[in-house]
Amino acid sequence: MTDTSEKNNYKREYKPGACAYILIFLSTLFIILTFPLTIFFCIKIVKEYERAVIFRLGRLLPGGARGPGLFFINPFIDTIKIMDLRVFSFTVPPQEILSKDSVTVFVDAVVYFKIKDAIKATINVQDCDSSTKLLAQTILRNITGTKTLTELLSYKENISHQLQEILDEATEHWGVQVERVELKDVCIPKTLQRAMAAEGEAIREAKAKVIAADGEKDASIALKEAADIIAQNPNAIQLRYLQTLSHIGQENNTTIVFPFPIDLMKNISKMV
Repeated sequence: MTDTSEKNNYKREYKPGACAYILIFLSTLFIILTFPLTIFFCIKIVKEYERAVIFRLGRLLPGGARGPGLFFINPFIDTIKIMDLRVFSFTVPPQEILSKDSVTVFVDAVVYFKIKDAIKATINVQDCDSSTKLLAQTILRNITGTKTLTELLSYKENISHQLQEILDEATEHWGVQVERVELKDVCIPKTLQRAMAAEGEAIREAKAKVIAADGEKDASIALKEAADIIAQNPNAIQLRYLQTLSHIGQENNTTIVFPFPIDLMKNISKMV
């Protein structure tokens, strides 16, 4: 209801009073009498990315913002304000916040916005740029304060999207459209960084020990199975014996081996 009534107010018919008519008549007459000298003050050119909001005797002229292109004004009774519709960006300074899990962090962000409605941006707010910046700081602190440290570090994209939606809704009345919000960095204190690094190192060492223990366990099982197979097949012992001798007798090997007959080993084992 409020937006509809405001739009109707912007578009309502401009009805100047008697004094206004007199001023309009006199200024127009003066422009005609001093033509072509005053024509240069009456012509305004607005670029493609700009819009002109015109006030006549303090009242907004009907028809909305002018531009782009060339148009005429009455320089004696008209006031013009040029609004740039291009996308602008600003950096939100690092904000010190207390996360949901009671960790002090510093968070900064980048906001991209543009003026969507030149009339609203002129009438409803004194300075839409600075107002958007201040509001972005407040919303950034409020939203990030409801998140844990893990969420701030792991879900930056989701938090950025949430910030963009809230900021865009809040600035709609100002004629500002927030295109994008990006969290730049989440800084934690040095002491907490060292503690987190030590914790991560301990977790990695524990995982490495578990992996090494599993490997030794698998190796011992394989050795036991191999020993059982060799024990069941006497020829396997002799084959292993020959393989060992062949390996020891390789070139550049300084190891001296005195072969011990396998049959003698068998006799000794029987005697034992």
